[in-house]
Amino acid sequence: MNVAVIGSAGAVSPEERALRDLYVEHGPALYTYVLRLLGGDTHRAEDIVQETLLRCWTKQNLVDDESMAVRPWMFRVARNLVIDTHRSRAARPPEVNSSIPLTELGCQTDDIDRMLSSIVLRQALQALTPAHREALQATFFADRTTQQAATALGIPQGTVKSRVYYALRTLKTVLK
Repeated sequence: MNVAVIGSAGAVSPEERALRDLYVEHGPALYTYVLRLLGGDTHRAEDIVQETLLRCWTKQNLVDDESMAVRPWMFRVARNLVIDTHRSRAARPPEVNSSIPLTELGCQTDDIDRMLSSIVLRQALQALTPAHREALQATFFADRTTQQAATALGIPQGTVKSRVYYALRTLKTVLK
């Protein structure tokens, strides 16, 4: 929270001045306390401190109260806000970071899905002509270039390219 922004429009009301003084006096300690509660999450700590000061401004009579009497109340409000944040996150499904693989999150790949996919692919490959199936096996499944597959099959490279093209086109149609 930027203290310079509060009341920068000229005449400052006593409540705004009291809030600014409160932030200057207790803000750093409150921020450190909340940051420790949140395990170092600076963004959430800033949000909690801002919400605490906002509630303090709306609930307390800052002009008449001595600021030291407000400090324990502010720390209790901040602690309650941290607890509420934790509870609301616990009630929702966990957020997944797209940069972390699912296996690291405890999710295991399902062997049944892999088996079903292989059955579907095997049936789709049966729909191909023997020449097209042979070209796919010599290139994709053997991890060869079209030149290497042409040498292994004893046919021109252009023929291998053509057969792979038509085989993939047929597979695409069959798998729809």
